[in-house]
Amino acid sequence: MHDQPVAVPDNTAVRTALWRALHVEVDSPPHVFEDEVGLKLVAPDEGWRDRSDMSPFTRPFRASIVARARFVEDLVVEQAAHGVGQYVILGAGLDTFAQRRSELASRLIVFEIDQPGPQAWKRQRLIDLGFGIPSFLRFVPVNFEAGDTWWERLEAAGFDSSQPAIVASTGVSMYLTKDAIATTLRQVAAIAAGSTLVMSFMLPIELVEPEVRLGVERAAEGARANGTPFISFFTPDEMLELAHNAGFREVHHVSAAMLTQRYFAERTDGLRPPNNSEELLVATT
Repeated sequence: MHDQPVAVPDNTAVRTALWRALHVEVDSPPHVFEDEVGLKLVAPDEGWRDRSDMSPFTRPFRASIVARARFVEDLVVEQAAHGVGQYVILGAGLDTFAQRRSELASRLIVFEIDQPGPQAWKRQRLIDLGFGIPSFLRFVPVNFEAGDTWWERLEAAGFDSSQPAIVASTGVSMYLTKDAIATTLRQVAAIAAGSTLVMSFMLPIELVEPEVRLGVERAAEGARANGTPFISFFTPDEMLELAHNAGFREVHHVSAAMLTQRYFAERTDGLRPPNNSEELLVATT
């Protein structure tokens, strides 16, 4: 029995799941990232491919989404091989790692942190679709709007801060204040040595390459209209300084250009993430 009302996932989580599925459907192989489980969770209407946010105009942003997802999961594979046994997904949304990569996930404890309503919806969908809730998957509902502290909820769910972990936060920082981001960074920096954080961040819109700037501006307008405005933008140097001041031992910036070189260099269809849009911080304790 849930003590929170069941609510549907937010628009951003749905769009991300559909972009990941669309990559498999319409982009040429080899696919950077394969995820069709999210499409099953959403179960959209038949005409979902005709949505305006699935149009060719949004293709670079689809590339960005699959690139960051692939980078994070490559990092999880690497760290798990080194004995790290905890994986925390902040703002998990419709993430499907536990379902798609169950052989790897079963060697970890996977903590998904999200708002209670959408998370309850997701839990029920996983049950309805026959995936179930495996013992290695821990749902951590956190009501951010009511002032819940995600760190306390995470520890209550069995997270051990004395053991190393991978913490991923993608597509979240732009909705948070700089102070909230700094607090999160300090909390993760205090986890045991050998832990890794990967966090995406938005560059100031004026730095985005001109051909996709309109798309970023539209996304910002849509987020504002939905009551979840973009609040925080950082240059890479600003983000690195914030992470360094939080106490991380090493901090690195992974640019969109680096992701393009790593995952899209051999492609002949022109698919690639936009430069200077959403990029990644990787920080280790």
